[in-house]
Amino acid sequence: MIHIRPATEADFSSLLQVQQAAFGEYANLYEVSAWTTETLDSLRQDAKDKRILVAELQGVIGGSVRFWTVAGVCVIRLLSVSPGHQCHGVGKALIREIERVTADAHKFYACTMLRTAMNIHFFLSLDYKAESILPDHYHHLDLICFAKYREATTKATPAPS
Repeated sequence: MIHIRPATEADFSSLLQVQQAAFGEYANLYEVSAWTTETLDSLRQDAKDKRILVAELQGVIGGSVRFWTVAGVCVIRLLSVSPGHQCHGVGKALIREIERVTADAHKFYACTMLRTAMNIHFFLSLDYKAESILPDHYHHLDLICFAKYREATTKATPAPS
């Protein structure tokens, strides 16, 4: 069973281990040291203005994600699932929880590395649509960015009298 909850500072060390393993898998495609060498101090700083969720499986952290909302757009960043827990619904559970708890967003926005077919399929399977490509972005990454718009809730219009 996957349990999604807000991260605590006590989780940060395990969270960084998961992140290092998850992004380390792409080291042959991209420069990923920004994610594989992040420090506890850097994570603590990031946690001051971002929300962080962790996915626990039998008491072990198997995934995490960071997000924040600006101008009605929920930016999703650093979705990380440990290699041993990938393709078991951990990433989907994390994204669905973001969508559930983020009431102030009309749009969800996430980028992933362009040459990662599994990641692209992942976002498409959650009804995200490719919105833009960012060639030669920071660290010379080619990114593809996805968006999903929250379905508008329509208010009942009173019938004319």
